[in-house]
Parts: sequence; structure tokens; C-alpha cells
Amino acid sequence: MSPFPERYTVAVVGAGAAGTLTAIHLCEMATRRRTPLDLVLIDPAPEAGRGTPYTTQDPGHRLNVPAGGMSCYPDDPGHFTRWLCSHGEPNATATDFATRYRFGAYLADTLAQAVVRAHGTVAVRHLNTRAEHVAGAPDGRVTVRLADGTRLDADTAVLATGPAAPTASWAPAELRAAARFIGEPWNTGALDGPRADDSDVLLVGTGLTSVDLTLTLERPGRTVHAVSRNGLLPQSHALTPAAPMPAPEGLYGTSFAQLRRTVYHHLARAVRLRGDWRPALDSLRPHTAHLWRRLSLEERAELLARDGALWNTHRHRMAPATGESVLRARTMRRLAVHAGSVTHADVRDDGSLDVKLSGGRDLHVGWVIDCTGPGPTLDDPVWRSLLEAGAAVPGPLGMGVATVDGHLLDARGNTGLPLYTLGAPRRGELWETTAIPEIRVQAAALSQQLLAPLIPRRRTARRPLDGHGLALSTHAEAAAAYRTGLDRILKVRAGAEDSLRRAVALDPGFALGHAALALLGHECGAAVDVPRALAEAQRCAQERACERERSFVEVVTRRVHGDGGDAALAHHLDDHPADALALAVAVPTIAFSGVDDLDDDYALRLVERTSSAYDGHWFHTSLLAFLRQEQGRLDEAGELALRALAAEPASGHAVHALAHVHYETGAHGEGRDWLERWVAGRGRGAVHRAHFSWHIALHELALDDPAAVRKRWLTQLAPGRVTGVRALVDSGSLLWRARLSDSWRGDLPARDILDTVEAEILERPATAFTALHCAITLTAVGDLAALRRLRDHAAAADEVQREVIAPLCDALAALVEERFRDAARGLDALLPVLRRVGGSAAQREVVEETLLYVLTADGRCDAAARLLDARLERTQAPRDRRMRAGLVT
Repeated sequence: MSPFPERYTVAVVGAGAAGTLTAIHLCEMATRRRTPLDLVLIDPAPEAGRGTPYTTQDPGHRLNVPAGGMSCYPDDPGHFTRWLCSHGEPNATATDFATRYRFGAYLADTLAQAVVRAHGTVAVRHLNTRAEHVAGAPDGRVTVRLADGTRLDADTAVLATGPAAPTASWAPAELRAAARFIGEPWNTGALDGPRADDSDVLLVGTGLTSVDLTLTLERPGRTVHAVSRNGLLPQSHALTPAAPMPAPEGLYGTSFAQLRRTVYHHLARAVRLRGDWRPALDSLRPHTAHLWRRLSLEERAELLARDGALWNTHRHRMAPATGESVLRARTMRRLAVHAGSVTHADVRDDGSLDVKLSGGRDLHVGWVIDCTGPGPTLDDPVWRSLLEAGAAVPGPLGMGVATVDGHLLDARGNTGLPLYTLGAPRRGELWETTAIPEIRVQAAALSQQLLAPLIPRRRTARRPLDGHGLALSTHAEAAAAYRTGLDRILKVRAGAEDSLRRAVALDPGFALGHAALALLGHECGAAVDVPRALAEAQRCAQERACERERSFVEVVTRRVHGDGGDAALAHHLDDHPADALALAVAVPTIAFSGVDDLDDDYALRLVERTSSAYDGHWFHTSLLAFLRQEQGRLDEAGELALRALAAEPASGHAVHALAHVHYETGAHGEGRDWLERWVAGRGRGAVHRAHFSWHIALHELALDDPAAVRKRWLTQLAPGRVTGVRALVDSGSLLWRARLSDSWRGDLPARDILDTVEAEILERPATAFTALHCAITLTAVGDLAALRRLRDHAAAADEVQREVIAPLCDALAALVEERFRDAARGLDALLPVLRRVGGSAAQREVVEETLLYVLTADGRCDAAARLLDARLERTQAPRDRRMRAGLVT
């Protein structure tokens, strides 16, 4: 009998950032694992996700971490940036500092999405009340007593209460009792008084809270005073961040004194090498908790006393715009910063305050606001109940509470009750634990810790199979949707993305479904959030997948990241030759970019080597047909294509192979007519229907029929009918080739194509194949600046982009600038290596045709004639004969 109930209940006390992140990860992990869960959020706030820091609507209050570091997911750092882009800030980047209110909206929306996806597995309730008492129950569970008089029993509780409330213990008694003393400035309406008049204000504390209130309260005619023991304001983030640095060697296994010297030398080295100390400090972030744990209590106390103030002002920095605003306020004498402390305060008859600072300075202000930040001890009712009962004890140096990996320690040093915490209460254990980058990691780890021992819903003993006999780690309904999606991918038919989405909706823990979606988004331009799908695939593969599925997820990960994806794919197919989706990815025909950093014959050897796993299956035969035509064995390729089509008339790969056979043999009339009939019939559901139309247009170009080409463009290839990457690959290259052969008169509508393509694809294409067609279309519109940006991207991308696309952009830029000799030299050098970008010979032929154009434009008619003669030797085309006849040699 299971020691766990059928539905496990987790109570999360607090629905600010820490509680919301915990709820998000619990929802998503329980859904992936199909673990029934009751999740109860306890917080009087009307909306989860806001918490105190993210309720402010002041646009000047910005995050002090750039958007790239504020994702809810440690393994998907771009998630928040993409959310901003899709929620009204399309130009947001990872280096931007978003407003705090927007981040609160992001947390709330991400939780809402997680709750929707978890429906049926996780039941989520939000109790709009305050928890006042937590205690253990006789059955080993916990009981939470609420402010409304009700009681909640839970299997475990997570105390996500955030930092301790400020205590104002620094303030003289007469000041604390004054009507114009504001102890909790973030409470609703707390700042109404200071906003309503122009009297001076004293902020006690010079940290980030003080900075925010300065931006809110400074105005002409008012001086905002800020005082702290050291008088130090937070440093600013760099407007243009310097390159990152690795952490220094020798951090571990040294004395505390040596550690201090190592860190200070590292900072000095960063200033010498980068001109900035920030990369050095940031490089320590992953190591801070480990180093803190290694210090003795005495060393920790010494660190805080000697270096705490400097660390805080340099580690917790302002956004650049905030820093500029603060500097402007100081320059205009609207902000005055003092070093010292408040020693005395008198209240005048009008309520204003005379405040004496250490050092003898006297200030007359209308308001005093406590900006010293969290108090030293957790003192709300929940924590008091636990501390008084001995179920929790103060942490080291009195910071937070004592924990082990977030599990509360009791007075005997045991992890007795199922009580956990994260964020600020773990300061004694971790020191740096109040920022989102640390809290999200804790939330994910805590979710894993809570759900690990729970038994997921029973799965069938026998796993369902894909269409080629390979087992799938999912249930029958999701497997059926996946098989449909896979079948559509192999046939090159529309609807694969929808089927795969259905598969992961039916089973969010299905790693292979997420990986296939990421692949379609990355290589085929499908409307998929690729980083999100890839992160989901990786999480699911860790939790529930067989060796083959984990291997495939690794293949997709490497291809997306440009990190040895082809070699990983080759190894995967060695071990799993019947993986049809992997084989489709490896062989460059129409859907995927294929392998490109292995030798030219690899794809053919791969197809031949895997033949026994398919036993003449139409899909395998279709791939072989395509590769035979790439070899020039056109008769054999045609026979194989027809054999595959006899078994499956909708096989897009076989149709594609036959289209190339017709083109390469010069059967342009026959090819045009046959393909026209197929597109109108079986090809109506083809996902790359535009590409088949492009093949028809190639025949029409070769037949020297400009009117037919223009009609084909208008009816089947114009923007609106074709968008995104497909528009670049088919529509853009067709227009350029028509212009090169003088088959398109008048304005070239290539700019309309670019308007249908996302800027991210144009400037930072993921694959060399896409980058080639970006370069061609940008050349067609003469956009020299965009060509150079693409060249810069390619120079820093994967090996093929660096070695092929970057020099291609240089050659095409020379064409735009009419430096035809340089353009010809660059294009001619690329022809032998162009195959590395993937795609077909007919697609890559656009570079040869561009070379022909620049040779003619440069007056090198003899070289152009030789190139045309070689083309006419391969195949007779009326267009090439016409162009050859027009050359004067």
C-alpha cells in the first residue's frame, strides 16, 4: 500500500515572487509526471505574483537585473524576454531592464498558464487570507491556521514569506511615534503624504529601496536626503556590458584571508582586461553560496563586517537608466547623501521633524521614511509560532532560519516536520538568496524534492509504438497524436505541428513530442517557441524517457545550439537506425537542413546503412531516390521515386526527388505538367506546397516563359500566400533568379517578402541554409546595411556560417556596391564548398547564376560563356541558350 495519499496537498504560504515561482514549478512538474496534486496558495493579495516589490506602477521603478536574468525557468533564460516581446514590447532584449510592474504581470501570467496546463492533474486554490499559525499534526502532516478562523491541513507546507518586515529599531522612540514617520513605504497609500506636499524628505538607508523612493519623490523645490552608516549608493550596471569572465582559480581549499586576496586580485584583473570590475563580480555569483557554506561563523561575521557594505553596493546594482536619474538628481542638488545615523528627532507643532544626524548635522524635513530594508529576524505570526514551538530556529548569525536544502531544522537540529522555505529565510544558509536568479533555482529544486517520492499515476505496462516499431514513453492517446504528426512530417504534409501540439497537450511529460516541436520551429520555421519547447523536452527527458528518446532530445539540443548536432545525429542513428524522424532530419531533401559538417557522401551511406530497418518502406525509398539524383544517377532516382509514389502517392520526398530528376534532365515541359497535376491533386495538403510551386516556376524560367513565371509568382508565391522562411527560400530566390536572367521586368517586389519575415530570422538565422536565402533576398533589395549585419552574425555563428555564409555576404555586398570583380572572385571561391549549407543543388544554383550575372556585368564575357557552356552541357534550357547567344566573346 502506498505511504502517500492519492492526492498530495502542498500549502504555499505567500504568493509573492518566491511563492509564485514555487507554484509554477510544482504545477508543471506534477503535470509532466502526471502526479495528482492539490496546491493551495495562501496570501491576502488579490493577485498571485505581485508581492510587495512588483506592485509599484511607477515606470521609474525598474528591475535591478536585466531581462535575460529574470526568467521563471533556470533552463530557459530567454523566457521573460520573449514574454515582453509578445506582450507589447516587441523590441525588448535580454539586456533591457524592465519595469517591476511588468515583471509582476509576467509572474502572474506564467502562473496562470501553468495552472491552465495543469488542469486535471493539479487543483490550485488561492485563499485570500493570511496564515497566522503553522504547526505539526499528529499524523505527520501540518496544520495551517488562517486569519479568517479556518484551518487547512496539508501534507507539506512551503513558507514563501519573503524578507522579514522592517523593525525601525534604529529610530529613536520619539521618531517611531511621529505621524510623519513612514515605517513601511511600500504599503498601499503610505507615500500619499510625501507626494502631496513639497517639504524635504529624509530617507534612512541608501540601498535600492532608497533609490526607488528618490525617483518617486524628487522634484523641483524639494531636497531628498538619504543617510546610511557608509553613505554609499548602489553602483549602476554598465550601459554596454563588458565580455564575461570565468571565475578565478583557487576559490576553494584556501584560507579566508587568501580567498579575500583572490577575489580582490580578480576584480583588479577585470579592470585591466575588461576596463570594468563587473564581469569579475558577476563571475562569482554561481560560487557564492558554496563559498559561504565553507566559512566558519567567525569568518562569515568578519566578511559581513569588513566587506558587506561594499559587496552590497556593487553586487546589487541599479539599472543604467536609474543610475542616470540618480546622478542627475544629485547634480541638481535634489538628492543629498550623508554618511551617519539618526541620533535624535523632535516633532514640531506642524508635524514636521527636526532630525539630528551623527556628526552634528541637523535636518528639517517634512517626512522620514525607513528604507533600511528587511529586519534582522523573521517576526510575522507564522514564524513566531514555529520559533516559539521549537519547530524552527534562527539561522547562522541570526540570519533567517536554519535549513538544510530548504528543509527547516527544529530545535534538536532535525528536519522533523514537512516544512520548507526558500528565498530570504535561507540567508543564513546561503547568504545571497533574495534575487530571482537564485530563487527560481531554489523553487525548481524544491519542487523536485517535494514530488520525487510521490507515485505518479499508473501507466500501462506496455508502451505504445510509433509507426516504425519504436516504443514511446507516453500513453496511447498521446502516442496516436504523435504518430499522426510523424506521418505528416515524413510525407511532408501540413498539420504535423498541430498533431504534435495535441500529443504534448495530452501528455505534457512526453519528451519526444516537445523535441519534435522544437525541431520544427528551429529548422522549418513553424510557429513554435523553440527555447521553451526544448527546455520542456530536456526536463521531460530527465524525468521520464527511454534511452532513445533522451538521445534524440540531445540531438535536437545540439542542433538548436549549433554544438556538434550533426555528429550527435550520426551517433544516434548508428544506435537507432529505425528512428524515421532522425533519418528525415539527417537527409537534406525538403523539410530539414540535413547534415552539413560531414563529408558529402555521408547522407547516402546513412540511407544505405539503415535500409534493413525499413525493408523497402516508401519513406526510405523516397530519401534514396532524392540522394540518387544528387549523385547524378537520374534514371535510378526516377525509378525509385515512382516506386515510392506507387506505395504512397502523397510522399512529398518522392515528389521532390522526381521534380529534381525532371529539372536535371532538362525535361522542363514534362516536369512542369506532371508537377502541376500533383500540386492540384495529392499535393494540396503538402506543407511545402510553395516549394513545389517554386519547382514549377524553375521549369518556367528554364523554358524562358517570363509571363508564366510572373503569373506563378502572383498566384502561388507572393507574400501573403507564402511567409517566413519559406518566402525567403522559395519566393525570394525565384525573384532574384528571374531578375538575373532578365525574366522579370519592372520593380522587383522583394521588399514585400522581407516584410513577412521576422527580424530575428533575417539578422540571426539559425541555420546556414536559411542564412543563404536571407543573403540572397537582402541582395535583391540592395540592403547593404542588413547584409553586413548578417555577415557579422554569421562570423560569430556555427562553423558553416562562418566559413560559407560570411564570405558569401561579403561577395554579395560587393555586388550591391558594383564591385563586380571582387564579387565574382568571392562567389567563384564558394562554389566548391556551397554544398555544406544543405538544401538541394537546384536551390544552391542561385549562387552560380549570381556569379554568371557579375561576370557579365564586369565585362568578362569569356568567363561567363564558359560557365554557360558548362550549364548547357548538363542540360539544355531555352533560357540558357538565349543568354549564351547574347554574349559577345
